[in-house]
Amino acid sequence: MSEDASERVREIIRILKRTYPDARTSLNFDTPFQLLVATVLAAQCTDVKVNEVTKTLFPKYPTPADFANADPRELEREIRATGFFRQKARAIIEASQDVVNEYGGRLPDSLEELTKLRGVGRKTANVVLGNAFGKPAVAVDTHVLRLSGRLGLTRPEYVQKKDADKVEQDLMQVVPEEDWTLFSHLLVYLGRNICTARKPDHEICPILRLCPTGQAYLVEHRSSLQEV
Repeated sequence: MSEDASERVREIIRILKRTYPDARTSLNFDTPFQLLVATVLAAQCTDVKVNEVTKTLFPKYPTPADFANADPRELEREIRATGFFRQKARAIIEASQDVVNEYGGRLPDSLEELTKLRGVGRKTANVVLGNAFGKPAVAVDTHVLRLSGRLGLTRPEYVQKKDADKVEQDLMQVVPEEDWTLFSHLLVYLGRNICTARKPDHEICPILRLCPTGQAYLVEHRSSLQEV
């Protein structure tokens, strides 16, 4: 990415910080391990629903050892409302067993170690690193993937193929490291409220002038009006 892209990103961040001053993760957690579990549950599920489930789940399983020893069928029932409950239950139990057996029950705080845990990918690891351990990390979820493409911050083919790892690498090149974690949150907020998947609301977007997709929309819209 060019130097111009880096300058544009800085302006985008400045505007979105002002637009969403309280941007942060919506998942409730008290410990890094709880955030890991909540992030696993959040795949293809709303944060609101995950918080409803973990409200009773975390008191019942307060430590990684409790999850590691959980009965799979019982855990599946308890997280069923989040969808894909069999895969998620397996991922949580296996990751918990790895934390207990390899790290003495203490969740590691590096990307390399976190991604060695069974069932934990880069996105989940980055969410934990950025929000629980306070380390700079770019977490690429569906909103970040979509908006990165629309903003011209990554290659279209990466978005089309949903290659989150390559999108992450592109964003790391243009986003200031101190803003990596926040940038993910800012895009999530914008993606939920304005730049939605089906119909982005260009008319009220605070970063319209900085968005190639938004500018293309304006050109097309003006042409349509002139033809009428």
